[in-house]
Amino acid sequence: MLHLSPAVKYYLYSQPADMRKGFDSLSGMVSLQMQGRALDGSVFIFLNRSRTHVKLLHWEGDGFALYYKRLEGGTYEIPVHDATRASLPVTYQQLQLMLQGVALRKIEYRKRYQQPAE
Repeated sequence: MLHLSPAVKYYLYSQPADMRKGFDSLSGMVSLQMQGRALDGSVFIFLNRSRTHVKLLHWEGDGFALYYKRLEGGTYEIPVHDATRASLPVTYQQLQLMLQGVALRKIEYRKRYQQPAE
């Protein structure tokens, strides 16, 4: 079962993806184009050209899980990013807002405590 949590890392493929691709092709894109490791437990996010379809690929320890959603109206918004990079790190909060249809450009985060990274 695909479980989204703040403890997982999320990476968005910044180019349009072919939604006909399955587990093997998407994991190959993670390795070859995103320079990631499909088996590290991260969630990899793929959108089609019109940004109406999304696929989330996740390794669950014993196999891949694939979440696929097609919007009947509207589009997914992606965060502002460097178009030269194939992979864009996305936070759990950004992913949740993307999936809910919230405009990411207008969000302002209030200051919060963050534990220093070790």
